[in-house]
This record gives sequence, structure tokens and C-alpha cells, in this order.
Amino acid sequence: MAYTIFITGTSSGLGKLTATHFAKQGWNVAATMRSPEKEKELTEYSNVKIFKLDVTDVQQAKQAVQDAIDSFGHIDVVVNNAGLGSYGALELASEENIDWQFAVNVRGPINIIRAFLPHFRERGHGKFINISSFMGITTAVPLGSLYNMSKFALEGLTEGLYYELKPLNISLHLIEQGGSSGNNFVENISWNINPAIKAYDDTTAKLKHLFANVNGSQLDDPMLIVDTISDLATGRNNKFRNIIGASGNALLQMRSSIPIEKYLEKMAANFGL
Repeated sequence: MAYTIFITGTSSGLGKLTATHFAKQGWNVAATMRSPEKEKELTEYSNVKIFKLDVTDVQQAKQAVQDAIDSFGHIDVVVNNAGLGSYGALELASEENIDWQFAVNVRGPINIIRAFLPHFRERGHGKFINISSFMGITTAVPLGSLYNMSKFALEGLTEGLYYELKPLNISLHLIEQGGSSGNNFVENISWNINPAIKAYDDTTAKLKHLFANVNGSQLDDPMLIVDTISDLATGRNNKFRNIIGASGNALLQMRSSIPIEKYLEKMAANFGL
């Protein structure tokens, strides 16, 4: 019996790359996205089925999960990959943008996890792989309070769930990725801007300049992330936290070696703050 993986956010970037990898490895793949009618590449695989899913919609999450289970008979691994970023001063954020950031990056995984728990309980096993960020265990740039909040929350959610799901033989794993090529993260950032308030303009300009000038050598190969997901899915790797890339590992090492006050001062100094 073939293994089956359920992946959110497969329309592009890491999600699509992960879905393609598992399809080529012979897994059944339940690939989800908000606009499945636009997908052309994943439809070429006979072992991939595409399901419409906006992870912020509770009822749609329940339906997509049930449809995937009905289609394949079972799901072994769930990858909570769908996520987006909001940057900019918190004061300038709209109420809608604040709620949106939490809804996609935190409530989304909650919706998927809750929808799958009955299935995993009945089967006596299951695995959740939550795609976080090294911004979920440390901070590195200004104006990312909402994004950091969402990833810190995902880390806490996953760690807290460990205790209640361990007795049910349901495992959880976190991937703290950094910047990788081909994920369109910068292009998809939702910026908090208010032209009437100039106090944050200088910091915003510095951050946008940093994002715009990241070169390929500073980005990780996304296959490093896919390979880690694959190792977790197959049990070759059972680590709870998996920090991907040189940047994330260096930041975490520095963060753990000095007091938080010094760390924050050092990061702020990088932007002349």
C-alpha cells in the first residue's frame, strides 16, 4: 500500500516542489491550493490529486481533508506549508491585515490539524510536519512583528501539541527554514503602509533595500528543505526541530550565546537603529 502525503499551499514555491518530489518517489499526493483550476504541472502525475483549499476557511479545510481521505483511503503525513508574510510597522497595520496574518500562518495549521486528528486517532498513527521559519525562534530584521508573532505561535502550538498527541502515536515536527530560492516570499509580502505617518519610512526603506538586494548566494537551495521533509516523512529523521541553512543556524547560535538585550542591540545596529 502506497504512502500518502497531504500538502497545503502547493500552487508554487516550496509546496509545489515538495508535491513533485513525493509524486516522483511514488507517494500518493493530496495537493491543495486556493485556485486548483489554474494548476497545470501537478495534474500530469497520476498519483497526485488536487483539492481546493483556503486554509483560513474552517469548513473548506474539513471538506478538503475528508475528500482527500475518501480519494486515497488514508493519509500518513500532513505538511502544513501554506503561509504568507506581513511586514511593516505594527502601528500602520490595518485590523484586516493583523487578522489575516494570524489566520493564514496560525489558524490555518490549526484548522488542518483539527480536521486530521480523528483520522489519525482511528488509524493509531500519523505525522504533522509544520513549516515554520527561523523567525519563529529568533528575530533578525525590523518591522516583522506580525510575521514573527505568527511563526512564534506556530512553534508554541506544535511544541504544546507534542504532549497530547504523543500518547496517540501522532508525531509532530518543525522546519525552521530561512530564505530559499524560488519561493517568491518577498514578492508576496503584504506591507503595512500609511502615507500620512512618516516615522517609519527610513526603517522601511532599509528593510525593502535589504530584501531587494538579496543575491542567490545568500539563499538556501529549496531542495535542502524538501530533503528534510522527505527524511521526516519516511522516518529517516525524527528530530522535532530542524533548522535549515547557514543563516538560520548562525543566528540561532548567536542568539543562544549572548543575552537577549545584546542580541537585539546587535540586530538593530545592522539597520542603524
